Amino acid sequence: MDVHKPKDKNNGVWLIFFMLGLGTLLPWSFFMTATMYFTSRLRDPTQISTDKPYDRSPTEASYNNVSTLCAMVPLLIFTCLNSVLHHRIPQKFRIMGSLAVILVLFLITAIAVKIDMAAGPFFTLTMIKIVIINSFGAILQGSLFGMAGLLPAKYTTPIMSGQGLAGTFAAFSMICAIANGDGVNGDGVNGDGVNGDGEFYRYYNKRQSGNRLSDEVNRLDENAAATTPVLKQGEEQQTVSMLTIFKKIWVPALSVCFAFTVTIGVYPAVTVDVKSTVANGGAWEMYFIPVCCFLLFNLSDWAGRSLTAVCTWPGKDSKLVPIFMVARVIFVPLFMLCNVQPRYNLPVVFPHDAWFIVFMILFAFSSGYLASLCMCFGPKLVAPHEAETAGAIMAFFLSLGLALGASFSFLFRAIV
Repeated sequence: MDVHKPKDKNNGVWLIFFMLGLGTLLPWSFFMTATMYFTSRLRDPTQISTDKPYDRSPTEASYNNVSTLCAMVPLLIFTCLNSVLHHRIPQKFRIMGSLAVILVLFLITAIAVKIDMAAGPFFTLTMIKIVIINSFGAILQGSLFGMAGLLPAKYTTPIMSGQGLAGTFAAFSMICAIANGDGVNGDGVNGDGVNGDGEFYRYYNKRQSGNRLSDEVNRLDENAAATTPVLKQGEEQQTVSMLTIFKKIWVPALSVCFAFTVTIGVYPAVTVDVKSTVANGGAWEMYFIPVCCFLLFNLSDWAGRSLTAVCTWPGKDSKLVPIFMVARVIFVPLFMLCNVQPRYNLPVVFPHDAWFIVFMILFAFSSGYLASLCMCFGPKLVAPHEAETAGAIMAFFLSLGLALGASFSFLFRAIV
């Protein structure tokens, strides 16, 4: 036992990771949950008719699918770049630089709400902002998971929990805006304090750096012939190391990838088009999607992510986690058979609102809990000096799942 191991006083490090996790997804959460605002800005005024509620313009009809794809593909690309280059770019620069860019873009989005713009240019500008925000969000997310990989497993949970709360906050803000009779906007504050409790992190970072230094010394002893060959072998060793690390964590990596493929495949592209059969034109019709789709999903997802702070069943070596992940594919046809409108191919099997609510709770909770478990377990299946790279690899496969889900969402929505 290390008697010099510092304490996380007042859970300060935990709270910092929580706030940074919140910052990674808060801007994108506003884009996703404010779908009513964005689609209203994209509506063709010449085709608005109460008799034809589903006669939508091409940009309005494709907003959810295209925005998800524009978010997830850059997320994948830049997470991949972060996984490869995280040793060459200072961690502080990656985190603080990403936060600064995200904040600026988020403020620009808030200002753009007040500017009148035609549907075409507004759609293009919105997609550009989504691409940039999620590109830097990927760098921030990958850096955070890499950093958390150096620490005890419980410090991955606040990142996942913070991301879950970001969606909850955005959904609640949209509901409040509707209740006040205001249009949904992108106003918000995305600021994070990143200071204090440095001793706690430096302790684990020094441990990792010390192990890496020992490996370099051993290689120098074995290859003392010349400097240049040693450097080349060092570069080769780093490539082999990533493959070796992946072989140790491939089960949780592929599991978290599959989890988000299923989740993003139907949420929000399919679920946002479910219509209430209970409202009958009342106020519930206005609140149905904000409450039952966005708020309920994010609350349940947040609950699942947060539960891993006190419960990590099944264990990191259990075969049940990937089995549960594969079983979640049942939610794809279940949501497609709800009252999604407009629909062209499949029948409505689960018309009542209660079915959709039950499916959403189970769908979101299982996604949050199982994905968070995988993200916690991955870096703990490797040696301490490999933990940061393992965390970055896990972040890459999380992003890969998001990108695959965004791609499949076009297919799933078209089938309905």
